[in-house]
Amino acid sequence: MFTLPPLPYDFDALEPHIDSKTMEIHHGKHHQTYVDKLNAAIKGTEFEEMEVQELLKNIQDVSADKKQAVINHGGGHANHTLFWQILSPEGGGEPSGALLQAIEEKFGSFDKFKELFSTAAIGVFGSGWAWLIITKDGELEIITTPNQNSPLMSQQIPLLGLDVWEHAYYLKYQNKRPDYISAFWNIINWAKVEELFEEATQ
Repeated sequence: MFTLPPLPYDFDALEPHIDSKTMEIHHGKHHQTYVDKLNAAIKGTEFEEMEVQELLKNIQDVSADKKQAVINHGGGHANHTLFWQILSPEGGGEPSGALLQAIEEKFGSFDKFKELFSTAAIGVFGSGWAWLIITKDGELEIITTPNQNSPLMSQQIPLLGLDVWEHAYYLKYQNKRPDYISAFWNIINWAKVEELFEEATQ
């Protein structure tokens, strides 16, 4: 059965960019609920022993009566598990090495990538995510997904994800999603994103 992963830092570690109360509720309540409901959905099935990433990659094998619950809650679990890892109180700045080179080749410059990613995140209607992913063809791409849909369901590899559900920012930023997105760049754990890029491109 799936379990809630511990945060790799304290609730208040990302202050002032993300406040302690938001982190406490987001991790301990919202993420826990995704885990609990995913476990309920796959209980007694062959999917109990599968890693959540593999479960989402094979979403077509999930029966129709359970598929949407797995998309919602499996996606929520996988998306948030990644999200906590790509944030850090020592984050910010720019990536380096092969990832930076790939970003510059694809988007022209890191600043242009940052602009395009931020615009995509601002433009998500309602609840969803903005992503930097590697496509099935091995290309970097910025995409958005609604709700808790995961890029993994389309055989894409997520490297960087930004949760733009209101629960991720409303206590501090209210309706000012662009301010939350701007703050996000100060806490990105580029070392983790680079690690994911390296694993995906080996």
